[in-house]
Amino acid sequence: MIQIETKRPLHLFDGYGVEMEYMIVDKNTLDVLPVSDKILEAIAGEITSEVSRGALAWSNELVMHVIEIKTDGAAAGFQGLSEGFQAEVSQINEILAGMNARLMPGAMHPWMDPFTEMKLWPHEYNPIYEAYNRIFDCRGHGWANLQSTHLNLPFDGDQEFEKLNAALRILTPLLPALSACSPIADGEQKPFLDYRMEVYRTNSDRIPSIAGLIIPEAHFSRDACYEHIFGPMYRDVAPLDPDGILQEEWLNSRGVMARFDRGAIEVRVIDIQECPKADLAILALFTAVTQALTEERWSSVEEQKKWHEKDLYEILMSTATLAEKAEISDPRYLRLFGSDKTALSAGQLWQHLYDEVKDSALFTTEHHETLALMFRHGPLGRRILKALPQPFTKADLKSVYGKLCDCLENNGLFLP
Repeated sequence: MIQIETKRPLHLFDGYGVEMEYMIVDKNTLDVLPVSDKILEAIAGEITSEVSRGALAWSNELVMHVIEIKTDGAAAGFQGLSEGFQAEVSQINEILAGMNARLMPGAMHPWMDPFTEMKLWPHEYNPIYEAYNRIFDCRGHGWANLQSTHLNLPFDGDQEFEKLNAALRILTPLLPALSACSPIADGEQKPFLDYRMEVYRTNSDRIPSIAGLIIPEAHFSRDACYEHIFGPMYRDVAPLDPDGILQEEWLNSRGVMARFDRGAIEVRVIDIQECPKADLAILALFTAVTQALTEERWSSVEEQKKWHEKDLYEILMSTATLAEKAEISDPRYLRLFGSDKTALSAGQLWQHLYDEVKDSALFTTEHHETLALMFRHGPLGRRILKALPQPFTKADLKSVYGKLCDCLENNGLFLP
């Protein structure tokens, strides 16, 4: 049973907003299929951008072959979310069966050509998407072929924002070591286990202030963020956005997004996994460690705030490339998490952090069991590569990604 937290304002760890993006593909070919409007219409009786389903909701995304399932508000905890998201996946797949289609998990489609296959959402909110397309050209992978799981963590006021932002800045660079699952694009293996992060970080290069270095700059109040992040971003986009369509906080494309308009910080660095069970296990662990950091279990907020985004960005790109095998060799960084080692792999650091927080009330038995399998077999990107022969063909990709679709239907982990 999913409980939605209705009290306001929400304070630190009072609630959790979760969003999961899935691809829609043809059941036989697994090619992308741009029919998200037909799914929403089948439930709502008309074409709409969002449908509430009680504790959860469905909504459109930038492109027509992606649909999002999300909590309709902030869930009070992670309990029940795996089953809740899975029920929505099953409902969407029932609708898609009539179109000879199904949902595909994973952060990037393995052979989609975004330059010829991308179709923008043409209905409500289309002017926003058209503005993005006009300014950035959304035909590349960085806009048209990247699916992620988003986590929204609430705060109330600058004091809570300071603690939460400080913790998220230093922990987020480690996320690809858990969640990297995009090693394949354009039908070939890329030099990143998390290639989605590589294309995401460059999708706004025309206006660098929009994405920055993915990890946000060290600003810890609303006024400071507006002066140093939002203000420059709005000024830089203004000449290309004369109607002011994009002058909103969601223009910020950093991987850790301050959303003062909703009293939350949104984390967008997580590659979506093969099933909700896997995503929720990662979110539970990430949140438990974030909470421990805000409580200064291993390091003070002041120590956490000192880190420059350039140093954190280097760690992020290392884990995006090598995932759990990335070496963390700065003992100052390790000390932030209570480790006295001079060097650890990112996977070893996550194992240390799990051992530290595994008694958290955030976890369910399912989370523990799922994380045990992830630690044993590696992130999904590693498991995908293990399942593919070398060299591989499109038929090999179709076989592996078809099994990933099966995992999503059954809420089971992919174990090659």
